[in-house]
Amino acid sequence: MELLKQAVLKETFPSWSGQETFSVVKVNYVISSKDRGGITVSISGLFIAVIFKVSRDSAGRLSMLLHNCQLSINSVKVKLNGESSWIYSFLSGYLEKPIHTKLDKNLCLNIKYKIQTMDAQLRKHKVLNQIDAFAQIDYSLVSSPTVFKSHINLDLKGTVYPLGNHTDPPFVPAPFALPNQGDSMLYLGVSSYFLKSASLAYYRAGVFNITISKELATTFNLNTALFKDFVPEIALSSVTACPVLLKLMATSPPAVSLNADRCILQITGCVELFAVLPNSTTQYLFTGNLTASTRANLTITKQKLIISLLLKRLQFTLLHSTLAFTEQMSLVENFLSYTLRSAVIPVINDKLGKGFPLLNLAHTTLTGPVIKIKKGHLVISTDVHYKNEEEGDEDLHSHS
Repeated sequence: MELLKQAVLKETFPSWSGQETFSVVKVNYVISSKDRGGITVSISGLFIAVIFKVSRDSAGRLSMLLHNCQLSINSVKVKLNGESSWIYSFLSGYLEKPIHTKLDKNLCLNIKYKIQTMDAQLRKHKVLNQIDAFAQIDYSLVSSPTVFKSHINLDLKGTVYPLGNHTDPPFVPAPFALPNQGDSMLYLGVSSYFLKSASLAYYRAGVFNITISKELATTFNLNTALFKDFVPEIALSSVTACPVLLKLMATSPPAVSLNADRCILQITGCVELFAVLPNSTTQYLFTGNLTASTRANLTITKQKLIISLLLKRLQFTLLHSTLAFTEQMSLVENFLSYTLRSAVIPVINDKLGKGFPLLNLAHTTLTGPVIKIKKGHLVISTDVHYKNEEEGDEDLHSHS
């Protein structure tokens, strides 16, 4: 509504012309928005009531339609400037009625045009956005907006799909309520459904299946020498240190939980370890199940929700091994914890690094966004900065 008001206040209306006959005098007139110095029109008591309908179109986009426009003008005064000012003063009173009529007609026509322009811009808005090479997000409306006296509610789908696969997740979102506050211009509610659908999409895309080798380990070289102190059999089987190949495969989508000020992502998977022998063949060492509990740090950068994981806890269970190191399981668990923290988690964070695009309206940016983690959902409160490409920046909050 504020965008519409600002557009009307800044609108340059087209020139109007007409012809009026007063007794034996016929007057042709042109009223232009450009300053020509020959006419001054004063309008007092101008009141415009605009009712427009917002709804959901067939593609799930926001749609606007003018329902009614009413104009009320208390008075119009015309002053004509020129050498024969007494004649102009006589004629000016007769021009006030046609000017009033033109204003009544053209102002509402301009408002209708502005709403049609805004509706055309909304129809260009993409409801399906590609996140990265693995997933895309659907921001279509699931129902028509609900309009209140002070605000408007939009219900968005917020489902993340694997790229090219729009099969809905086997779970449904739980309802939640946004805070009844007015400190910020925009409140975005992000349910755990959004994060769970993202977890499922990235799991199906294989993002959590990672192979770590010497080339990918940036902080240290994965080799059998790391095991020699707690797995003597490895040192005995190879005189020289051999590179190690570690394969991590998620066995289910990571579980997401949102609680007060905390977002937890729990990864359950299977880990396999191989030694790469000098002849480039691999020697199987062991297989086990692991559960990695990570804390997700959430930030907003360039209107994207960025998620980065931090390993908090790891549990490992040995399934099979060609080596006998049952008594050194805690040491193996420490090694895996260090490997995940130093090599595996950074690879996952790099894959998630592009972030999730938040709902983006044309020519707007979020200013000062704040994330609060609630039980079952996130609340993002932010102001909005609007930049008109032709007229420059517009701080909407200053007009609220």
